[in-house]
Amino acid sequence: MDKKNAVFYYIMPLLIFISLLLTTSSKPKLDRDKYSVGCLDLDYSVPNYTNTKLQVTTTPSFAIPQIGKTFVGFKEALAFKESRCNYFAVNTLGYLGKYQFGKSTLDVIGIHNTKAFLSNPELQEKAFIVNSERNKWILRRDIKQFVGKTIDGVCVTESGILAAAHLAGPGSVKKYLRSYGAIGFSDVYGASVFEYLKRFSGYDTSTIVGNKKARI
Repeated sequence: MDKKNAVFYYIMPLLIFISLLLTTSSKPKLDRDKYSVGCLDLDYSVPNYTNTKLQVTTTPSFAIPQIGKTFVGFKEALAFKESRCNYFAVNTLGYLGKYQFGKSTLDVIGIHNTKAFLSNPELQEKAFIVNSERNKWILRRDIKQFVGKTIDGVCVTESGILAAAHLAGPGSVKKYLRSYGAIGFSDVYGASVFEYLKRFSGYDTSTIVGNKKARI
């Protein structure tokens, strides 16, 4: 190996090492004591679950509405029986919507466009209220006379009467009550005035006010 190569391979690495050593020593020394956390009381945000049993609760953190025997409970129970609460249901006889209105009943309360009715849940809810008001007015004397009496083993209530009127019409309900059950009514699916009087008994329908001229 000639002298030039010897200088390159042996002398140059030594010079580079000395240069790095001088550069490092010229930097200010870091005072680590300034950054110490040894004297601090640290408040960790993650809890320590060691030896801690997980507490599981079935109590919801929100309130669940209890509709029970309220008027809302009444109309939703009736709607479930009629259509499983389906606003867009049409049965084999052409009865429409959540409450299964017939076209003739809709005409009476002022609704003539059945297609628009079927696609409008808000209108269906209004129609149920209006029809209930009309039925309550028609059956006002029968409500006064028969509520609290027992017919075919069923205690007659106002909500039962209104539910039966929704099924069969107020005329059929009058015949059933005034004949003390002798003149019954059942639709083609087997639902009867007796069944509705029993199934929908005891709901609060006091918010419905009888109205002879009830219309949409």
